[in-house]
Amino acid sequence: MNIEQLIQQKCQEAQQILGLLDFPVAQQNERSALTLLALLDLKPTQAWHEVSNPVIGITPIMDWCRQHYAKIYAPNTRETFRRQTMHQFIEAGIVIANPDQPDRAINSPKWCYQITPEALSLFQVFKNEQWLYQLAHFQKIRQSLQKTYAQLREIQRIPVTLSQELIIDLSAGEHSQLIKAIIEDFGSRYVPNGKLLYVGDTGQKWGYVDQAEFDRLGIQLDLQGKMPDVILYTPTQNWLFLVEAVTSHGPVDGKRYQELTQRFQRANLGLIFVTAFATRREMARFVADIAWESEVWIAEAPDHLIHFNGSRFLGPY
Repeated sequence: MNIEQLIQQKCQEAQQILGLLDFPVAQQNERSALTLLALLDLKPTQAWHEVSNPVIGITPIMDWCRQHYAKIYAPNTRETFRRQTMHQFIEAGIVIANPDQPDRAINSPKWCYQITPEALSLFQVFKNEQWLYQLAHFQKIRQSLQKTYAQLREIQRIPVTLSQELIIDLSAGEHSQLIKAIIEDFGSRYVPNGKLLYVGDTGQKWGYVDQAEFDRLGIQLDLQGKMPDVILYTPTQNWLFLVEAVTSHGPVDGKRYQELTQRFQRANLGLIFVTAFATRREMARFVADIAWESEVWIAEAPDHLIHFNGSRFLGPY
């Protein structure tokens, strides 16, 4: 067979495997088949017993598809790979995320995937006399595999105490660790008796939202816009604290200050803009960009605030 025929054959075989593993029709397409082949590093001229399980990210998978299977995907399809293929592979127990660093932040450019050892053993015997036996065995243990890998993912999440009655979990990573410090350390010191209205989560856009309180305050949430990482409210002073947690992205600069002002000014509340950093060293990278009339809080020195506020201390302008 020529290379085009070998490419077509491997894609069809990968799709056949996905069907035998009971994946929905939406995941039995060419994209998912090529993703499986890339995860197994199985080139058109290789046999199935030669598969392996390298650690690989979404962009390298797309590059691999272009290099070995002549399939070109646009850069803006990365999210489709992640949401419409990789998510289902993980839930099915055939792929694990970040085997080298399970607590990696979900927005990290180093995010990666790997075929699980159990799935690798199965794929190695495809088109072999052991295939049906191994497939039956995998299907038998599959539910326990899914449960085990799901528990491992949950272990990596970060618990955040909102009140005695409410605890939420955020995705693992340094960004969520800083958000936890903002809520538990900054909030207790500078927003006493305040209310937590919103917590962003890198894994799921809305980590927590008090919709009823937003409605009462007359604030319409912009689901399409970029929300602050944390929003706190003090009823006694009628102040709204808009807090950005900076790990990889920038602080409340002049542009962000104006965006947030326009988004929340209709609520007729005092707006306080806060940029939070984990360390002073991290703040030093961004200090030239921080907007005037805003505050800076550093988690490693929680009892202190840095005021970029000119004539007054903590309070709205």
